[in-house]
Amino acid sequence: MSFTTIAGLLVALLVAAPIAAHMLRRRQAEEQPFPPAKLVPPTKPMARRRSMLEDRSLFAVRALSVLLLAVLGATPFVRCARLGLARKDGASVALAIVIDDSLSMRAPLEGGPGGPGKRTKFDRALASARELATGLRSGDAVAVVLGGAPARVALAATTNMTAVTGALDMIEPSDRATDLEGALALARELLLRVPHADRRVVLLSDLADGAPSAPPLGGGSDAALWAPVPELEATGGDCAVTRADGRAGKVRARVVCSPEAAGAASASAGRSIELRGEGKVLASAPLGAAVRAEEISLDVPAGAPAELTVGLTPGDTILEDDEAPVVAAGGALPIAVVVDVASSHVATGGPPPIEQALAAMHLDAEVRPLPAVPDHAEELSAFAGLVVDDVPGFTPEVRRSLAAWVERGGVLLLTLGPRAATAPLGAGFDPLVPGVVRWGASPSQGADPTSAVFFGPSAEGLAKLSPDGRASFDPAALTNADVLARWDDGAPLLLRRSLGRGAVYVLSLPLTVEESDFVLRPAFLALLDRFVGTARARGGARQIEVGDAFTFDGFKDVAVERLPVGAGEARRTIPVVEQDGRRRAVAPLRGRYEVRLDGERVIRVATVPEREIDLRPRRVVDAARAEELGGVVPSIDASPYVALGLLGLVVLELFLRAVGQKREGSAAA
Repeated sequence: MSFTTIAGLLVALLVAAPIAAHMLRRRQAEEQPFPPAKLVPPTKPMARRRSMLEDRSLFAVRALSVLLLAVLGATPFVRCARLGLARKDGASVALAIVIDDSLSMRAPLEGGPGGPGKRTKFDRALASARELATGLRSGDAVAVVLGGAPARVALAATTNMTAVTGALDMIEPSDRATDLEGALALARELLLRVPHADRRVVLLSDLADGAPSAPPLGGGSDAALWAPVPELEATGGDCAVTRADGRAGKVRARVVCSPEAAGAASASAGRSIELRGEGKVLASAPLGAAVRAEEISLDVPAGAPAELTVGLTPGDTILEDDEAPVVAAGGALPIAVVVDVASSHVATGGPPPIEQALAAMHLDAEVRPLPAVPDHAEELSAFAGLVVDDVPGFTPEVRRSLAAWVERGGVLLLTLGPRAATAPLGAGFDPLVPGVVRWGASPSQGADPTSAVFFGPSAEGLAKLSPDGRASFDPAALTNADVLARWDDGAPLLLRRSLGRGAVYVLSLPLTVEESDFVLRPAFLALLDRFVGTARARGGARQIEVGDAFTFDGFKDVAVERLPVGAGEARRTIPVVEQDGRRRAVAPLRGRYEVRLDGERVIRVATVPEREIDLRPRRVVDAARAEELGGVVPSIDASPYVALGLLGLVVLELFLRAVGQKREGSAAA
């Protein structure tokens, strides 16, 4: 509410003026001695009678007139308003509405601590989408995309406004991370399929995608980006318990806090972490004064209940991430690495880049260097993921073992370099990579960032890799494979092939700085993050991040329910879908999930993604705030009606005064 609006409403205080006018009529009566007055019964003094409200109807009219005058003066136009489009010459438009349904959108709209019933930024974004849908006309086309990771299409482009309303009614908040890059790419792709000349992408997000220093959103596209609700932009700080592992009488909880803005107080200041069970606090410890990411250990007392949670107190901006269930730890995720230390090294010394990166990213992965790929499937079964860098093919025995291990849920990252093209007789990569692998000079100096949505914001850094060479594949290798990134000439840079319960990632560059600087770029870390996340999910991990999927290959009867987290919540059934021949269930919310597999009950857990805790907003291009795209428009202009009502009250007051004077004249006569 603006200052002028508040000042106008203060006029309503003048409603006391009619009361004061009546009260000021009270005077002190003059006393005159009159002895016979003792014979007359006492009556109320005239001055006291005059101080009372003589004509209540006239007073009510005057008071109501003052109130209407305040409403009329509060703003030049008293009206109901909504978000609306600015059209070019009245033509039809095609909109792709991107609604951010990630965890950070659960923050209250006004800032400060949230709570039940508090209006959130997600509520505002959804209401804005409905306002836009209300103002659409016949011939307009609308698509709806959800911005929580991974980005999803809620509604393909359609001119059926009833379908748009139904799709918006089905959208619910989630605890996912934010994937604005992927959401905008999906939105633009949907707009390519419509014939409209005026195409726009509407972004309803707090812009907190974990990449505040990345290039601004909205550049390099024919579809104009419009961010019409600036009050959604993320502010403040937040702390979250991302995971809690219990082992040997102790609970190790990981607490992550958003970086504070310059001069702002730390989000962890004055807060504590508690171990809770059956509604009681069993142990607690204070947080540090400026926590960014910290592991905190709490002792589990004797006789503690089986189900425990770890939570922060007091609450902060986003209450939903302040508590996490304790999971019985089964050890860190085992990742095996087969790298030639002599060829894969860095000038600063130390382990190979792959080992340094995995250790620095804190992905809860235990890296185990191996001299060679194990020959037997039993040896491979100890690992959830395997990285093999530039080897001259595999023997038939190793290929069979690797294929069997991948089909049971293992995830392989295979990088190809000069040695991969020198496989001896009988060695190769089939069926992991069908066909022949070749190595040669690269006609491209970098990748096409628009084809590398898989890498997220770091895809822009792949434009100039300056490779000395690259691997190329036979067409057979692309069969049933997803091309996750391409060179700028269209050749595959990164492939993903699904085999059974597992997956094979194939990179056409080795992990050595001599051949390219890929391992020195943020995209390399993004690749490792996705690789470890896939290994955790495909191996049937008990603990995954929200937005990832539990996989259930080989089971006939599968049912998944999310268990209640707080009071008043009910069990929620999670659909199990079959995709690419694999049965999976996506976890949209944090917490415990009860999974029934052929009659056996197991508990699995979804945790808050760490990258979602960073509430620093990402920039958008200046054109995304342009007024010519649209803004708040009046739907009902109420000021004429208020003015007419005020005029009617003036007439009514004159009528009441005339009637009152007539009565006084009759009484005097």
